[in-house]
Amino acid sequence: MKVITLREPWASLIGEQIKKIETRSWFTNYRGEMYIHAGLSKIPSKDARMNRLAKELQGPFHYGTIFAKCNLSDCILIDESYAESVKKSDYMCYDCGDYTPGRYAWILTDIELIDPIVATGKLGLWNYTIPEGGNN
Repeated sequence: MKVITLREPWASLIGEQIKKIETRSWFTNYRGEMYIHAGLSKIPSKDARMNRLAKELQGPFHYGTIFAKCNLSDCILIDESYAESVKKSDYMCYDCGDYTPGRYAWILTDIELIDPIVATGKLGLWNYTIPEGGNN
Protein backbone atom coordinates (compact mmCIF):
# COMPACT_ATOMS: atom_id res chain seq x y z
CA MET A 1 0.00 0.00 0.00
CA LYS A 2 1.17 3.57 -0.74
CA VAL A 3 1.45 5.75 2.36
CA ILE A 4 2.22 9.39 3.10
CA THR A 5 3.43 10.44 6.56
CA LEU A 6 2.18 13.76 7.89
CA ARG A 7 2.66 15.59 11.15
CA GLU A 8 -0.26 16.18 13.43
CA PRO A 9 -2.64 17.95 13.27
CA TRP A 10 -2.44 17.73 9.43
CA ALA A 11 -2.90 13.95 9.39
CA SER A 12 -5.97 13.95 11.64
CA LEU A 13 -7.44 16.91 9.75
CA ILE A 14 -7.41 14.65 6.67
CA GLY A 15 -8.89 11.75 8.62
CA GLU A 16 -11.77 13.97 9.73
CA GLN A 17 -12.23 15.26 6.15
CA ILE A 18 -11.49 18.85 7.10
CA LYS A 19 -8.33 18.86 4.97
CA LYS A 20 -9.09 17.40 1.53
CA ILE A 21 -6.05 18.76 -0.25
CA GLU A 22 -2.49 17.95 0.79
CA THR A 23 -0.05 20.61 -0.42
CA ARG A 24 3.46 19.50 -1.28
CA SER A 25 6.59 20.99 -2.86
CA TRP A 26 6.79 18.07 -5.29
CA PHE A 27 4.68 16.52 -8.04
CA THR A 28 3.67 12.87 -8.15
CA ASN A 29 2.40 10.81 -11.07
CA TYR A 30 0.83 8.36 -8.63
CA ARG A 31 -2.97 8.15 -8.62
CA GLY A 32 -4.95 5.69 -6.56
CA GLU A 33 -5.43 4.40 -3.05
CA MET A 34 -3.18 6.04 -0.47
CA TYR A 35 -2.98 5.63 3.28
CA ILE A 36 -2.41 8.41 5.82
CA HIS A 37 0.22 7.90 8.52
CA ALA A 38 0.57 10.30 11.46
CA GLY A 39 4.17 10.85 12.46
CA LEU A 40 5.37 10.87 16.05
CA SER A 41 6.32 14.57 16.20
CA LYS A 42 4.24 16.45 18.72
CA ILE A 43 2.64 19.81 17.96
CA PRO A 44 4.97 22.57 19.16
CA SER A 45 3.25 24.45 21.99
CA LYS A 46 4.33 27.80 20.52
CA ASP A 47 2.96 27.12 17.01
CA ALA A 48 -0.27 29.13 17.13
CA ARG A 49 -1.53 27.99 13.72
CA MET A 50 -1.05 24.28 14.41
CA ASN A 51 -2.68 24.59 17.83
CA ARG A 52 -5.61 26.57 16.40
CA LEU A 53 -6.19 23.95 13.69
CA ALA A 54 -5.87 21.12 16.22
CA LYS A 55 -8.87 22.58 18.06
CA GLU A 56 -11.01 21.88 14.97
CA LEU A 57 -10.64 18.12 15.52
CA GLN A 58 -13.40 16.06 17.10
CA GLY A 59 -11.33 12.91 17.72
CA PRO A 60 -7.87 12.01 19.00
CA PHE A 61 -4.48 12.40 17.36
CA HIS A 62 -3.15 9.26 15.67
CA TYR A 63 0.58 9.49 16.44
CA GLY A 64 2.64 6.65 14.96
CA THR A 65 -0.16 4.92 13.07
CA ILE A 66 -1.61 4.46 9.62
CA PHE A 67 -5.22 5.33 10.42
CA ALA A 68 -6.98 6.52 7.27
CA LYS A 69 -7.14 5.79 3.59
CA CYS A 70 -8.14 7.91 0.64
CA ASN A 71 -7.85 8.15 -3.09
CA LEU A 72 -5.17 10.44 -4.51
CA SER A 73 -7.17 11.55 -7.52
CA ASP A 74 -5.10 14.42 -8.92
CA CYS A 75 -1.96 16.51 -8.47
CA ILE A 76 -2.35 20.13 -9.55
CA LEU A 77 0.31 22.82 -9.91
CA ILE A 78 -0.77 25.69 -7.69
CA ASP A 79 -0.97 29.14 -9.25
CA GLU A 80 -2.56 32.29 -7.82
CA SER A 81 -5.91 31.57 -9.48
CA TYR A 82 -6.09 28.03 -8.10
CA ALA A 83 -5.11 29.17 -4.59
CA GLU A 84 -7.79 31.87 -4.67
CA SER A 85 -10.44 29.39 -5.86
CA VAL A 86 -9.70 27.02 -2.94
CA LYS A 87 -9.70 29.94 -0.50
CA LYS A 88 -13.17 31.02 -1.72
CA SER A 89 -14.73 27.55 -1.94
CA ASP A 90 -13.37 25.92 1.25
CA TYR A 91 -11.53 28.32 3.53
CA MET A 92 -10.89 25.72 6.25
CA CYS A 93 -9.21 23.40 3.74
CA TYR A 94 -7.24 26.39 2.43
CA ASP A 95 -6.17 27.31 5.96
CA CYS A 96 -4.79 23.77 6.43
CA GLY A 97 -2.32 23.99 3.54
CA ASP A 98 0.44 26.02 1.90
CA TYR A 99 -0.93 27.32 -1.39
CA THR A 100 2.17 29.22 -2.45
CA PRO A 101 2.29 29.29 -6.27
CA GLY A 102 4.68 26.66 -7.59
CA ARG A 103 3.68 24.04 -5.00
CA TYR A 104 1.33 21.13 -5.74
CA ALA A 105 -2.18 20.33 -4.54
CA TRP A 106 -2.77 16.61 -4.02
CA ILE A 107 -6.52 16.11 -4.31
CA LEU A 108 -7.78 13.55 -1.76
CA THR A 109 -11.17 11.87 -2.20
CA ASP A 110 -13.02 8.98 -0.57
CA ILE A 111 -11.35 9.65 2.80
CA GLU A 112 -12.21 7.12 5.52
CA LEU A 113 -10.83 5.98 8.84
CA ILE A 114 -9.42 2.45 9.15
CA ASP A 115 -8.31 0.29 12.07
CA PRO A 116 -4.96 1.78 13.14
CA ILE A 117 -1.73 0.08 12.08
CA VAL A 118 1.36 0.91 14.12
CA ALA A 119 4.13 1.88 11.71
CA THR A 120 7.29 3.95 11.44
CA GLY A 121 6.91 6.87 9.06
CA LYS A 122 9.16 7.77 6.14
CA LEU A 123 9.75 10.73 3.88
CA GLY A 124 7.96 10.96 0.56
CA LEU A 125 5.35 8.56 -0.73
CA TRP A 126 6.33 5.14 0.62
CA ASN A 127 5.18 1.53 0.51
CA TYR A 128 3.95 -0.45 3.49
CA THR A 129 3.33 -4.20 3.45
CA ILE A 130 1.17 -5.69 6.17
CA PRO A 131 3.27 -8.38 7.92
CA GLU A 132 2.16 -12.01 7.74
CA GLY A 133 -0.36 -12.85 10.43
CA GLY A 134 -1.39 -9.34 11.43
CA ASN A 135 -1.44 -5.62 10.93
CA ASN A 136 1.33 -4.55 13.30
